[in-house]
Amino acid sequence: MEKTMWANGGSNLEIVGDKLILSRLSINDLDFICRIECDKSLWKYEEFAQSNEDVVREEYINKIYRRQNGNYDFIVNLIANGRKTPIGLEQIWSYNDYRKSWEIGFAILPEYRRKGYDREAAKLLLEFAFNKLNAHKVVGMCNSNNKSSATLMEYIGMVREAIFKEELFWHSKWTDQYFYSILEKEFFKVT
Repeated sequence: MEKTMWANGGSNLEIVGDKLILSRLSINDLDFICRIECDKSLWKYEEFAQSNEDVVREEYINKIYRRQNGNYDFIVNLIANGRKTPIGLEQIWSYNDYRKSWEIGFAILPEYRRKGYDREAAKLLLEFAFNKLNAHKVVGMCNSNNKSSATLMEYIGMVREAIFKEELFWHSKWTDQYFYSILEKEFFKVT
């Protein structure tokens, strides 16, 4: 997969892949971000999903204007016929700054799943982490019932390091959480 990364003034960061462009979240993306964040079907394995679009809009406006170095939100755009169509959200944030560890999160709209877009987007995010953020380690966590997320993290080279027993209070019962990671040296060995 040949790709290019570039930054335009620090705010228009884009990561270009074969079929996708990850574009750093902007004010123009707020309607889409509200749609994706408030769609409970996308967050069925999470303990909580926000349903109030005004709360989501305010949260992301603050994130956009603060632009903290330890937090990157990207819209996943499908490139077809010269058009960019938003299909998901990819996020990476500093998990432990002095250890150079970052955590990833992702969501792809259901109609675009099982087409390889989630894999390409996640790989692009890992490449960004290791090449641009100088990450030593990238981690990801998911509800143990979320087989799709677990499979995706394994596909992109992450290894399940731990099972946090009864970590999440989900659907009125305690549920395990999987902890995945990939080290810089493992990433460059795989790619």
